[in-house]
Amino acid sequence: MTKQDKANMIDELQAVLAEAKIIYLADIDGLNAVNTTELRRACFKSNVSLRVVKNTLLKKAMEQIEDKNFEELYGSLKGNTALMTAEVGNAPAKVIDTFRKKSEKPILKGAWIEDNTFVGDDKLPQLVALKSREELIADIIMLLQSPIKTVVSQLENKDAAKAEEGASEE
Repeated sequence: MTKQDKANMIDELQAVLAEAKIIYLADIDGLNAVNTTELRRACFKSNVSLRVVKNTLLKKAMEQIEDKNFEELYGSLKGNTALMTAEVGNAPAKVIDTFRKKSEKPILKGAWIEDNTFVGDDKLPQLVALKSREELIADIIMLLQSPIKTVVSQLENKDAAKAEEGASEE
């Protein structure tokens, strides 16, 4: 790879990192071609971008991003590294978790989710359990609707009771 190719790759990675709010680093070393293809398909179905990157180039790109701090992830940049980006915080974790049911890899090296850093494969269950923004909004709506539904139900029961009283008086 020439110096120009490396510079282009760093610029490309820098653009990806600057735009991404969800970044996962995983080790996919040892996956055969069939498993790698299956992993890429699973990522595509879950709207997760997957690309294998060179650690030194990724670190240089991370260092050039001024408004995000990736320092805690630098220690994870050893061996084979796959960069996963997504719009939903737990999507890459769910892909990894599901894929690990039939394979030992990928192994989570680290994740950066909207200024929060998670390092190590032991954080995978915590990341899978994260709720997406849409799931949190749905939970809040359900919580807000619950008292309203109770009040409406009670009013309907009172109306039904009054209707029964009126029918029995006639």
